[in-house]
Amino acid sequence: MKSKVKNKMKNKNKRRKVLESCPTCEEGLEITQLQCSSCDTTIQSHYEPCRFCRLSPESLHLIELFVKSRGNVKEMERELGLSYPTVRAHLDTAIRELGFDAAATPVAEVADKKDLRREILSRLEEGQIDATEAAEELAQLGSTS
Repeated sequence: MKSKVKNKMKNKNKRRKVLESCPTCEEGLEITQLQCSSCDTTIQSHYEPCRFCRLSPESLHLIELFVKSRGNVKEMERELGLSYPTVRAHLDTAIRELGFDAAATPVAEVADKKDLRREILSRLEEGQIDATEAAEELAQLGSTS
């Protein structure tokens, strides 16, 4: 996914992302100065970076795509050219990067896995994916018990 996401990001603004941690000791950094790029006005205070500043470039792109597609993971799947379980796994990574618990409730997780398993097998039966791709997606999905 990283190469696909990076390719889509090439045309975006190349400004640097605010550093979240010290490159020397890895402790959290505090933003203490902001400057206007037009008139050079400088404001000094103590600021916290936003929650989305924590995201890797790939996860930020994924969240932007999630919003653009109005939360339709199937649409994200088509645009990224990735399987549904893979998109879900990347979304879970972004959720964790934002500081949330990405784990679903055990019952909901099992139901989701069963639905995803059926979907994978249906796509295999319809010839949308081959046996190797289906096996890989089912392996990523793991056990449904």
